[in-house]
Amino acid sequence: MAIGKIVVALGGNALQSKGTPATAEAQLAVVSKTVEYIAEMSCRDYELAVVHGNGPQVGNIVLASEAASDVVPIMPFDVCGAMSQGYIGYHIQQALRHALQKRGRNIPVVTIITQVVVDKDDPAFNNPTKPIGPFYTQEEAEKISKEKGYVVKEDAGRGWRRVVASPMPRRIVEFFCLKELWDTTIVITAGGGGIPVIENKDGSLSGVAAVIDKDLAAARLADDIGADILMILTEVDKVSLNFNKPDQRNLDQITVEEAKQYLAEGHFAPGSMLPKVQAAVNFVKNNPGKKAIITSLFDSLEALEGNTGTVIS
Repeated sequence: MAIGKIVVALGGNALQSKGTPATAEAQLAVVSKTVEYIAEMSCRDYELAVVHGNGPQVGNIVLASEAASDVVPIMPFDVCGAMSQGYIGYHIQQALRHALQKRGRNIPVVTIITQVVVDKDDPAFNNPTKPIGPFYTQEEAEKISKEKGYVVKEDAGRGWRRVVASPMPRRIVEFFCLKELWDTTIVITAGGGGIPVIENKDGSLSGVAAVIDKDLAAARLADDIGADILMILTEVDKVSLNFNKPDQRNLDQITVEEAKQYLAEGHFAPGSMLPKVQAAVNFVKNNPGKKAIITSLFDSLEALEGNTGTVIS
């Protein structure tokens, strides 16, 4: 009997390590370590689904497609997002299946190529904020922007990156499939936040050039599936006020109202901690009595025991 339902949102450090090459082999090596924590959650009798980011990966796929444009046609951005879902999901499901087998748990793991409906009139399309692809110096970023028409912005003090629209997730198209699988299978879904699509008047779907924030998509999933915990894994063990400043203060447990106040005061960087706190607030606000945890991958098991992490409830 499961003791609870968890939706786990994996940050970029769970897929790639800083200073290592952005190769498939290097990613699989990192993922193989990451899934040990997820396997342990399963061993503690949690039912769970996994959502992952794709910022560096989809950016690299776009770059590869553009670089080969004299040989093969450039792939649309939504298609590149689908490609990233497929290969990241493949790595996670392969590694997680092995990690579960080592623990004697015969639980299927499957990836669903997931579409997520967004509003074509979402104001995010007029203000791109979601970073994708590699980091650049300001000079490099300005050159790329001029040559290719990309929108580039400085990313939380870490360098410059291309940014695209990040509309709000409205509906997970393949949710019914996930719901049918939930009791028996660990599902990797809404990878990269899901492939953003808009609904046409005839009921068909069309992909758009955007990236849905994976934490907001995870919150949408957790809300829909009735999860007990939304766990957002990142590079730090706790959310902080005045991050990287002399008066930095780590947050242990906060309420939705306190989180809203900190959001309004501008404590969290866009493209970094801001969407994580927003996602946590969205989930808990809609699910009284449930909680969201923001912590690092390496502290995730301790956070489930209540020993670390930032808990919003």
